Amino acid sequence: MPYRHAHFFVGFVLLVIMTGFWASYFAVSGPIPLAFHVHAISSMTWLVLLIAQHLTIQRRANGLHRQMGRASFALFPFLILGFMMIINVTAGRYLLGEDEGVFLLAPAFGIAMFIAIAAYLTLFYLALKHRRNIKLHAGYMLATPLILFESPFSRVMDMYLPWMNVIGSEGPQSVLDTIAISDGLAIIFAMGLYAMNRKHGAPWLIASGFMALQAVATWFAPSIPLIGSIFGAYAAVPPAITLALGVAAGAAAAWLGWEAGKAPQRKAAAA
Repeated sequence: MPYRHAHFFVGFVLLVIMTGFWASYFAVSGPIPLAFHVHAISSMTWLVLLIAQHLTIQRRANGLHRQMGRASFALFPFLILGFMMIINVTAGRYLLGEDEGVFLLAPAFGIAMFIAIAAYLTLFYLALKHRRNIKLHAGYMLATPLILFESPFSRVMDMYLPWMNVIGSEGPQSVLDTIAISDGLAIIFAMGLYAMNRKHGAPWLIASGFMALQAVATWFAPSIPLIGSIFGAYAAVPPAITLALGVAAGAAAAWLGWEAGKAPQRKAAAA
């Protein structure tokens, strides 16, 4: 079984999420937007499912592992829905333009989440496509927590580990420093796994590519007016449309991946 200790890695990401969002979500007693609940529940459930799948396959409970794999078909579109709802909340605040920091950072957050969604769609599709290759399948599934790592760890860094911000930008840009550094740390981890098994290291290369794109695009977004214009145009689209598209994209990735991973049909023997 590859990645025998992967459940500890996924559990660590779960702990980072709870630490990073404790003050702004878990410890909040007042009303919280529905989008935050959907995003938190779907993301954390995804991580718990990964841990459970990993432990069941280790214990050779293949039937239970397959059942939980089927459950991911329903969970994955819900996961993408959570991301889209967060983007829409950010877009709504951007349109209001009441907070200078939000107006500056919202397009950066938006592009970061769109890249995260693209990464999730790609990794899940490839995990299903290569489900008959246990090493590739496990790698693609276990690469998905790395996409989640950036957001909570950047908050952990900002609140508890400010010395890690070696970029040291001024003002709101410092928030984007922590995102770039978090992505950089995750890339180092992924490339370490790639170096340990290059033959089946494609999942870590692909995840690293998405994280590198996210770090660069997010950090430079405030200095590129076109990104702000595009995000403003997105914010004007009715949320029902964008949410429906997000769910459809998640369902399509699952279906296409499943179809691509089917065993080739044997040709009928010649008479």
